[in-house]
Amino acid sequence: MRFRKVHGAGNDFVLLTDLSPAVDREWPKEAARLCARRTGVGADGLVISSLVSDEPAVLEVDCFNADGSVATMCGNALRCSAWAAQQDHGYKEMRLRMAGVMHEASVTGDSVWVTAEVGMIDPRRVQAVINGKPTWFDSVHTGTEHVVAIVDDVDAVDAALIGRLVRHHKALAPLGTNVNFVQPFGNQELKIRTYERGVEEETLSCGSGAVAAVVAARMRGLVGPRPVTVHNRAGEPLTVRSHNNRPEQTQWVGGPVTNTFEGVLA
Repeated sequence: MRFRKVHGAGNDFVLLTDLSPAVDREWPKEAARLCARRTGVGADGLVISSLVSDEPAVLEVDCFNADGSVATMCGNALRCSAWAAQQDHGYKEMRLRMAGVMHEASVTGDSVWVTAEVGMIDPRRVQAVINGKPTWFDSVHTGTEHVVAIVDDVDAVDAALIGRLVRHHKALAPLGTNVNFVQPFGNQELKIRTYERGVEEETLSCGSGAVAAVVAARMRGLVGPRPVTVHNRAGEPLTVRSHNNRPEQTQWVGGPVTNTFEGVLA
């Protein structure tokens, strides 16, 4: 099987596209094996993208986290899949289905955009002490579970330690959550760090987390309705903007996708 090692703004994946129907693997185990940083290819997740319709262009996308668990929504995995579909088939507009939810995608120049559906928002869901200061986390569902804390200095946060504690908070059981630390930064800009469930460490970028951050920041009046630039640890910002037809329900998240290298899996 040929694979691509790709990353969406620093969120990296082993990407398999248009697999032969004869390929039958235990994908959760394969994900854990391939994503291992020291003994495998190394990635935040394994993504399998299959073309199911040509006109209109529709792809089925499955994403497995580095621990083998299934991701119900991964914005950067969707963006990487859309990028590959443009490279392989020439599509610039398409739809991608992940975990039964349909997403729109658009490839424009150097940016790849996908939609994320905003679900339940629960302000002040859980509290944790960050650098001696009690801090509330808002819960924002963007196709998967996220909590967002607004902090004064995102670089001073021990994202791995606090992220791990909040990810397993009893109030968020049994699923747990992704954990985001967000700092308002200039006009319509945010800085973010994300501890990702399933990867079980801080990642360089998170697409659905960027959307959750913007939704929480808008709710608190920290940014307005215009597009918001979200600066991540990779130094490759994502932009979040409202969908023209469904501004309250749907957000676009867009940014770069990079093909790091390609190879063959035994």
